[in-house]
Amino acid sequence: MSIRFAMIGGGVMAEAILSRLLAQSFYQPQEVLVSEPQLQRRDFLQSRYGIQVTDANALTLQSVEVLVLAIKPQMLDLVVQDLTTHLAALPTAPCPLVLSILAGVPLRRLEIAFPNYPVVRAMPNTPATIGAGMTAIAPGQWTQSGHRTLARQIFLAVGEVVEVPEALMDAVTGLSGSGPAFVAVMIEALSDGGVAVGLPRAIAAQLALQTVLGTTQLLQESGMHPAQLKDQVTSPGGTTIAGVAQLEQAGFRSALMQAVRAAYERSQELGTL
Repeated sequence: MSIRFAMIGGGVMAEAILSRLLAQSFYQPQEVLVSEPQLQRRDFLQSRYGIQVTDANALTLQSVEVLVLAIKPQMLDLVVQDLTTHLAALPTAPCPLVLSILAGVPLRRLEIAFPNYPVVRAMPNTPATIGAGMTAIAPGQWTQSGHRTLARQIFLAVGEVVEVPEALMDAVTGLSGSGPAFVAVMIEALSDGGVAVGLPRAIAAQLALQTVLGTTQLLQESGMHPAQLKDQVTSPGGTTIAGVAQLEQAGFRSALMQAVRAAYERSQELGTL
């Protein structure tokens, strides 16, 4: 059976995508090749998923239909140089669909690296590891409708997908790409607050986590605006409004907004490296 799906990079996000595609039988293990420089990681992926592995990036471009770039953004030039060094010529038609999950790397750089290839820039986030991710995709100039459909299907395996203009991808990175860390900090702070007022650590953590989870599900399933839910919980002269007033005094909203902006600006910087 020939290789149809290849990845350069075998880290956490790569494994999340790979594992979900295999679990849903989108690809068979024999159809998958992952290029990964670390021997221990290669052995782990091969043992756990039954896929083929290599440390030769050049093999990933041979007769595949999809190539996923799952490396650090700073490694792109080295990987492209490695590919062109080992191959006398890049494959002609049909060129594989190149899916990049490199934070901050714009389509123009990817399309210079892979001339005339259909390229889709994507930004999944960490909940993809449990199939609850949010991925934004932006197609390049050589992508056709079939490529866009295939890209959407691949990322639907790890959660929800939205297509946006590439000009918004750095903003996506700042919000949903980095957002899980911001939410994790908030949950940790809620738990610490519970401990500060006397709750045992384990109970405080459980209360904080389930409160965030339940609130998210309620907002998602009801379609309610967050402000509406906040107003429903906030009774006159009650406990919640006292807490909300303290959040406002501490600049909670502004801090989150500035966190998204800082991540957005860093994503822009990465695109110029």
